[in-house]
Amino acid sequence: MKPAIPAFSGFGIELEYMIVDRDTLAVLPIADRLLQVLAGRQISEVECGRLAWSNELALHVIELKNTDPEADLESLPALFQSEVSRINGLLETMNARLMPTAMHPWMNPRIETRLWPHDHAEIYRSYDRIFDCKRHGWSNLQSMHLNLPFAGDTEFARLHAAIRLILPILPALAASSPIAGGRFSGFLDFRMENYRTHQMMIPSTMGQVIPDTILDSESYRQQILLPMYREIEAYDPDGVLQQEWLNVRAAVARFVRHAIEIRIIDVQECPYANLAIAEIVIHVVRALYQQETASLTEQQVFGTDRLVTILRACIEQADQAIIADHGYLALLGFPSARCEGKELWQHLFNSLLPLRIQQSDVWRESFTLLLQQGPLARRILRATGQDFSREHLAAVYRALCDCLEEGRLFSGAQEIA
Repeated sequence: MKPAIPAFSGFGIELEYMIVDRDTLAVLPIADRLLQVLAGRQISEVECGRLAWSNELALHVIELKNTDPEADLESLPALFQSEVSRINGLLETMNARLMPTAMHPWMNPRIETRLWPHDHAEIYRSYDRIFDCKRHGWSNLQSMHLNLPFAGDTEFARLHAAIRLILPILPALAASSPIAGGRFSGFLDFRMENYRTHQMMIPSTMGQVIPDTILDSESYRQQILLPMYREIEAYDPDGVLQQEWLNVRAAVARFVRHAIEIRIIDVQECPYANLAIAEIVIHVVRALYQQETASLTEQQVFGTDRLVTILRACIEQADQAIIADHGYLALLGFPSARCEGKELWQHLFNSLLPLRIQQSDVWRESFTLLLQQGPLARRILRATGQDFSREHLAAVYRALCDCLEEGRLFSGAQEIA
C-alpha cells in the first residue's frame, strides 16, 4: 500500500496501446514476447526508470505508466514518447508496431482475442468465464487512466464530488473510437458505448457508470465494495475477483494507492495528446474541488440520472453533443441554458485553467487542435471521408500509427498518403 499524498500533489498516467502487424495492422497477441525481451524472462511488468510496461487482459494490448506520482506533467510527454519509440524499435524485429486510439477499427474480438496466459491468468480466466471477454468493451479497447491522489476522507469527498461532475463530458474532449467492425459505429466514443454495459452481468460492479455521491471511505466500502463482493460470490466462490479493481465505474477509488482513478478517457494518437487532455482535466477538477463554480453540497446533491443523460449524449456525439441541463451548466459556471460539448469545454478552458497553462508553450499545439478541430474521433471521421473500405481505413490507421511512433498530432485527411 503506497503512502497517501495530498490532493493534486502528484498524478498517475496509464496508457494502453495495441500491438499490430506492421504490414496488415491486424492485432498481434505478442505482449508476453515483448515483455520477455525487455526483462530477459517471462514477466508481467518491467520498470524502465520512471516508467513501466505491463500486461493487460488481452495479449495484443500493453500498458505504459509512470511508476510513482508525478507532480509536473510537462516533463512526461518526452519521457513517454521515448519509451514508445524504444518499444516500436523492438517490435520492428517482430514485424509489429504499436497502434493508438481506443479501439481497433476492424478487429473481430470473437475470433481474434487471446487472453494473458501467464502469472495471474486465473484472474483473466475468471473474468472471461463470468463476463465473456471476447467482445468489444473487453478485448478491443484502449484507454487512459488518470489517477488523482487524496489524503484522508475530507480530500476524498471533495475530489470524488469534483470528478463525478466532469465525467459525463470527458468523451466530448477525448473520444477516439468512431470505427469498429470496419465501419462507422454511429458513436464517436464506441469504446464507452460498449464499456457502459460490459460488466452488467454483475450490476453492482458498475452501477450507472457515473458513480453516486459518496461521503467517505467507510461509506464507499459499505455502498460500493461490499455489495459487489456479495453479488459476485456465487460466480466467484474462491474470491479471485473480490478486489477493489472489480469496480469499473467511470471513476473508482483505489484505496491501495490513495487515489481516484478516472477510467473513461480514450487513448489518443500519441502520449503528448493524452497528457494535454490530462492537464486540462486536472485543472478543471481542481477548480471544482476548490468550489470555484459551485459549493461542495451543490456538487454532491446533483442527481446521477442527470449526469448519465449527459454522458450518453457525449458518447454518441462527442463535441457536438447538445447539453441542455441548465442546472448542470450552472454548476460549471456556464452562462447559458444550452450548449454543445465543444462550447462547454472552451468555457471551462478559458475560465478555470490558469493563464500560465492556457499559454504554455508545451501544451499550446494540442490545446489548439483539440478546441478548434475537435476530439480525435472527429478528425478520424473527417479523414475517412465516408470511405470505409479496408484499404482506406488501413491508410488512416497507418497514419495514426505513424503519429504515435513520431510523437505528433493527427490533424485529419492531409495526414493520409
